Amino acid sequence: MQPEVIVGILSCCGTLIGTIGGILATSKLTNWRLATLEAKVDKHNNLIDRMYKVENRVSLIEDEIKNTK
Repeated sequence: MQPEVIVGILSCCGTLIGTIGGILATSKLTNWRLATLEAKVDKHNNLIDRMYKVENRVSLIEDEIKNTK
């Protein structure tokens, strides 16, 4: 084989390996960031549920206070 063909084949292989490696690394980072964001959303939703319950309890307590006066 001619040296130019060998260099071309090796360059193509190196490019493919680098591209696939970059895609895999980016995919892992994206999945990690998505999982982190989902965890934050779950915490936020839990807080919203808890505040809704607290607001209901406060309303009931305020009604009881009004009725006892």
